[in-house]
Amino acid sequence: MGILHRFRTKSAPSAETTEADVPQGESSPTPAVRSSAENSRPVPVTRTSVAWAGVWAAALVSVAFIVFMLQNTTVTQVSFLGLHGTLPLAVAMLIAMISGILLTLVLGTARITQLRRLASRRRRQNR
Repeated sequence: MGILHRFRTKSAPSAETTEADVPQGESSPTPAVRSSAENSRPVPVTRTSVAWAGVWAAALVSVAFIVFMLQNTTVTQVSFLGLHGTLPLAVAMLIAMISGILLTLVLGTARITQLRRLASRRRRQNR
């Protein structure tokens, strides 16, 4: 996320005011050059910039996945729970990956639901 948190800086004035430039009896003006922290401000992270980064990441992963599928077309013997069959290695790995993702989503959803119920109960008790 370093790309999303760059800083813009204003250019500092080239000439500085010295005490010799100020007539006697007058107070010195505020310094013309400010610290770099005052001149810089963070560029805000917007939903559009996050979406843009996400689309690029998804595109790169998709290209890598397509290359993987094209390079792993060898037919493989697969056995699962008494079922036997053959299918391309990439398809077998894709099925395994999707199964893992679905299992993770189911368990994560159960945990999030559990935590929300607990938080809701605690809010009701504290009223």
